[in-house]
Amino acid sequence: MKKHFFFLISCFVLGLISQSSLKAWNYAGHRMVALTALETLPADFPAWAKTPEAKERIAFLSGEADRWRNTHDYPLQQYNGLDHYIDLEDLSYAGISLDTLTDFRYNFATQYAAGRLAHADKFPAQEGKNYDHTREWPGMLPWAIAEYTAKIESAFSYLKALQEAGRPEEIANAEANIIYMMGVMTHYVGDGAQPLHVTVHHHGWVGENPQGYTTEYSIHSWIDAGFIAKAGITATELLPQVVEAKALDLTPRSDHRDPVFVATVQYLQGTYAFVEPLYKLQKEGKLKNAGPESSEGRVFIKNQLVRGAEMLGTLWVTAWRHAKPDGYLRAELLKRKSGEN
Repeated sequence: MKKHFFFLISCFVLGLISQSSLKAWNYAGHRMVALTALETLPADFPAWAKTPEAKERIAFLSGEADRWRNTHDYPLQQYNGLDHYIDLEDLSYAGISLDTLTDFRYNFATQYAAGRLAHADKFPAQEGKNYDHTREWPGMLPWAIAEYTAKIESAFSYLKALQEAGRPEEIANAEANIIYMMGVMTHYVGDGAQPLHVTVHHHGWVGENPQGYTTEYSIHSWIDAGFIAKAGITATELLPQVVEAKALDLTPRSDHRDPVFVATVQYLQGTYAFVEPLYKLQKEGKLKNAGPESSEGRVFIKNQLVRGAEMLGTLWVTAWRHAKPDGYLRAELLKRKSGEN
């Protein structure tokens, strides 16, 4: 009995540790972003992606990237952890402009490392543990979002080839791949709507603080989950605010940057504009609880969840609309089909 009791207590404590390590909107918020985004899809979006089973799968997978964070495998922590945020001020400190930000992840890493070295006075020595070696970096969120959009476009491309000359089980597998990618991608786009994921002030205001904003570390978890739960915000009440998703214009740019990446950066810049308003709401007590004094804070959080859902729907539709059948795969499938006849 005693061993069983201590086993249950251990599981409970581990569960608390696991939940406390979750970041961004937490699972409930990410589910809301996923379910709301699904309602933005146009009528002609593939029906197999809008069945109750597919919707639940996508909603469940919206929390997958946070589940990966619960491991003590530090290489995975670094690879995955950096994709959840982008501290935009650090780019400026390193002399990097958002107007010319490269859409190539590793080119950016090289540029940022050089900029950090050249402007070392802007980057004081990091204190505390750094097991996953992420503290030197500002985050990689815009690349994660753009890359997932490209993965989904690729998947739609090979699905279209399979629909022409593939086997039923191959088509089913391709559709399942898209559902998986849509779900995982949900997390990163949702992160991008949370203002504390685009700033160095992610766990309380740091540095000069003339407005006297909170420096409490706990503000992040409160915005992610505490307030949402206390205020009882649900996906149902977000739906009246959303509009049908339209594909982005992917006309090639004169600077040769990927239009999806540029749109993603603009989306994150839009989120950054809400960083100080969020801290102001917190200072005024409008994000304290679910009472009447928090109605403005409730609207603020709902609007951010809707922004995330609308951007997510836009990127899903963009990937689908612009996907052309995979030419190489189509040719190979047709040769196989001809050989079978």
